[in-house]
Amino acid sequence: MNTSPTQSRSELAQWKMTMSKYQEPSFWRASWQILNTLGGYFLVWCAIYLSLGMSWWITVPLAVLAGGLLVRTFIIFHDCGHGSFFKSKRANRFWGFVCGVLTFTPFFRWQRRHARHHATSGNLDRRGTGDIWTLTVQEYLEASRWRRLAYHVVRNPVVLFVVAPLLLLCGIERIPLGQDMPRERRSVWWMNLAILCMVALLGSAFGFANYLLIQLIIIMVSGSAGVWLFYVQHQFAGTYWAHSGEWDYTAAALQGSSYYQLPKVLQWFSGNIGFHHIHHLNPSIPNYYLERCHLASPLLQAVQPLTLLTSLKSLSLRLWDESGQRLISFRQMHRSGSGVTGSRLDAEMQGIPEVL
Repeated sequence: MNTSPTQSRSELAQWKMTMSKYQEPSFWRASWQILNTLGGYFLVWCAIYLSLGMSWWITVPLAVLAGGLLVRTFIIFHDCGHGSFFKSKRANRFWGFVCGVLTFTPFFRWQRRHARHHATSGNLDRRGTGDIWTLTVQEYLEASRWRRLAYHVVRNPVVLFVVAPLLLLCGIERIPLGQDMPRERRSVWWMNLAILCMVALLGSAFGFANYLLIQLIIIMVSGSAGVWLFYVQHQFAGTYWAHSGEWDYTAAALQGSSYYQLPKVLQWFSGNIGFHHIHHLNPSIPNYYLERCHLASPLLQAVQPLTLLTSLKSLSLRLWDESGQRLISFRQMHRSGSGVTGSRLDAEMQGIPEVL
């Protein structure tokens, strides 16, 4: 579906009217989701405890299942951060903190950074907070060799989906940063204390070696799945980037945020976040209403979906080509020259390994 700043007023009015019907939180739906997600997560941990006396061939699959439930837990955390899960601010903050402990993420710091992500998604002049590091072709060519090498490393799938989640959850989220507000610093320290208490409690119950190994498996599964979901929500063929003077919120939502059409089981574990185009249009809609909102509007359904198979193609996309208004791979840049001569491009690429 093509959108532009000149999108007809009648279409915009229809979107707003459709979405307004689904932005009122439901106490009962939210409570049921907490029960089947956090309750399910607790039951799986109980099963893991019982499995330790049997076989790790049972324990490991249960830990993988727990990782899937932790992805769904993060979606509850995410909605609480938007204030959309419950109507009550106090309930959103309480359950946001609880889910933050389970997902190793400080609530208030994440909330502010994620709000900035929504306000700047697809804006070339406001990159750097809550997004995947993305360079334009020109920026890449003008970068130093070390910066280009760093970019290759960071955009490598092993680093993005294996190393980065562990580094983020076990390292970066544990440390207050210079740009953090006082409330966010306190959020980090209180979260660290709560996590320390959780680790001490579960470590004494499971044995610290057992607990750490199980928790590592869970974090690897949930972290890798979570980063992949975030990646494919904005890094795909046909996505949207524009400079501030041309950037448009609606276009960024409908063109720059994917509709990730997942099998029903994966849709459940990912908390309907595949309807990301709707979420960016109106983050006040809780996840348990996103699919209903999608089905209620032919205009929203007109957005071209990504499937599991087609989403894999986005792994090779690395650079934003401003002339072609598309994401391209390093190989495509090298092959086409992207506006520079082949000899100059060969010189620029010399010494940089080809990654996908």
